Amino acid sequence: MRACQPGKVLADKPCDSNANRLYYADNAIQVIIPSRPNRLEPVPLDEEAYKDCNQVERFFSRMKQYRRLATRYDKTSAAFLGFWYLAAALDWLI
Repeated sequence: MRACQPGKVLADKPCDSNANRLYYADNAIQVIIPSRPNRLEPVPLDEEAYKDCNQVERFFSRMKQYRRLATRYDKTSAAFLGFWYLAAALDWLI
């Protein structure tokens, strides 16, 4: 077993496939993906948990406003990660 394994996966409709769902089931990962319209038997969706997906997408959209993060100008990964921390802290404060 891997040291870091997700507890659940939040994704959009394009990620809804039998292969993906089988992989997640094999690895005991909870799946929160809306069913595609062409699926014969729609899979139930936890609407409350799916709302978190929108919050994550909005956070990354705000982070892309920082040109330094969007284009990765930093030469080292430590400097890049440090600016991510700084930008996230600023986002949290504002």
